Amino acid sequence: MSVFTRSRKSAFAGVVALAGASALVLAGCAGGGSGGETSAPPTEERDLTLKIGTILPQTGNLSFLGPPEEAGVGLAAQHVNDSAADTGLTIDDIVWGDSGDTDNKAYATTIQTLISEGVTAAIGAASSGVTKLFLDDAVAAGIIVFSPANTSLDFTSWDDDGLYWRTAPSDTLQGEVLGNLVAEDGHENVAVLYLNDSYGTGLNEVFQETFTGAGGTIVEEQSYNTGDTSFDAQISALMASNPDAIVLITFDEIYTIGPALLAAGYPADQLYLVDGNLKNFGADEKWPAGSSMEGAKGTTPAGPLEADAGFQDELNEWWTGEGNPELTDFSYANESYDAVILLALASLAANSTDAADVAGKLQEVSGGSGDGEKCDTYAACAEIILGGGVADYDGHSGPVTFDENGDPTEATIGVFQYGPDNLNTRIG
Repeated sequence: MSVFTRSRKSAFAGVVALAGASALVLAGCAGGGSGGETSAPPTEERDLTLKIGTILPQTGNLSFLGPPEEAGVGLAAQHVNDSAADTGLTIDDIVWGDSGDTDNKAYATTIQTLISEGVTAAIGAASSGVTKLFLDDAVAAGIIVFSPANTSLDFTSWDDDGLYWRTAPSDTLQGEVLGNLVAEDGHENVAVLYLNDSYGTGLNEVFQETFTGAGGTIVEEQSYNTGDTSFDAQISALMASNPDAIVLITFDEIYTIGPALLAAGYPADQLYLVDGNLKNFGADEKWPAGSSMEGAKGTTPAGPLEADAGFQDELNEWWTGEGNPELTDFSYANESYDAVILLALASLAANSTDAADVAGKLQEVSGGSGDGEKCDTYAACAEIILGGGVADYDGHSGPVTFDENGDPTEATIGVFQYGPDNLNTRIG
């Protein structure tokens, strides 16, 4: 078993609770990943070394997502290497890198490092806005960009030569679940504060369309830009509209916006959060003491409701073994794990580590070809491929099943709710 070393040690935190889950089959238009063609030759000898890197948020306004995502990547690579003697495929030492955010621009250095290192695939970024800033460079260099957390609708039709893939569903799904949740909770007059980037505007658009379609009214809409630190004007406008619920589509700005709304007397149980800000505030020193989020709800892509708690134990074992404190948030860990497993299976199926060859098999190993044999572990799927069959991997994030654009056609959105300890729990 290979040992994966990290260039830095880190401490991170954060997540909440659920009232429902939903799955949606998504269909895309032009531009994403291309499907596989045929199964790998039976019993063919493999001697493959797959090199991957990460471009995930160690810093910036999504840094709370870095630890669970990196843990998912590392654990998946460990599981792949545990089977290397049987499969003939090894994942080389991972090239760990920081994506940062659109403000600190750490991604600009990281993507050039990954390209120069000759990785087959870069796992990341978490932020859709960040990925958009380096995706064309990665495509031009001929490497796969595989995000566990991008949700922008724009990627479905991106001109990516079949090299962009994601295990997170687009905002079409989360926006619909969020809109229905707010409506089903009995709210009629809702205000929205959203980040003015591709993530925030896309999710806001789908949420509003769903909520108003269910008979609700948007009484106020405010936005802000990355890097803004004062939100007094927006909060005043939200409060003046007298909404019976407020939807906050933000990243780390929640640390300022949330406490300010609570201090202004807005009830926590009328606040709704999303994947970009759904954190375990009770375990976070940055959250002001006395600011209770009890009753607030939020949505985020999640694995099946019956997800194995043992998997989170494995993630923690890997993460803490690298010298880090225990994970307090598992957001997008499942999707990160599945991204690496799918890459390894596609490499096996192609009997190649060339990015174009691997990308050409990703749809097939996810079940997108429609004729594969179901399997839910790397070892089981690899056995099918090495026996001359077609594997259909169902992972910790769900069935995945890529379409021709590299989008998952099946996914689950979890609903979470905060308790008196400011920690969130999945409730459905």
